Amino acid sequence: MEKCIFCKIADGEIPTATLYEDEDFRVILDLGPASKGHALILPKYHAANIYELPDELAGKAMILAKKMAVKMTEALKCDGFNIVQNNGETAGQTVFHFHMHLIPRYQGDGVGLTWTPGKLSDEEREEILAKIKA
Repeated sequence: MEKCIFCKIADGEIPTATLYEDEDFRVILDLGPASKGHALILPKYHAANIYELPDELAGKAMILAKKMAVKMTEALKCDGFNIVQNNGETAGQTVFHFHMHLIPRYQGDGVGLTWTPGKLSDEEREEILAKIKA
């Protein structure tokens, strides 16, 4: 099987603007940034999504996201920060190699990562609780 594009990038086979690298991850600047400094955390291990990612790597990815968010916020002087991770086409995933988006936010940047809150009905709450807690 041919390696996916993010495997090639994570393994250093394709040149990128690398912000950080260790034995498990590479953090790169996104070529299609939502905002100045938008970066991606790419594991060197191939997993299509969060469901396939080993627990240990999932935990390390979140710790790395926190460290990078702190460093990037200080360096870029952004006003906020989004950490985004999509799973499945319906959720907005376009490359099927687990990755996390690190998106610095700036006042008035126009980046749209919000939704209109709905209302949780009593029936829906009970249905969800019964299914998940079962």
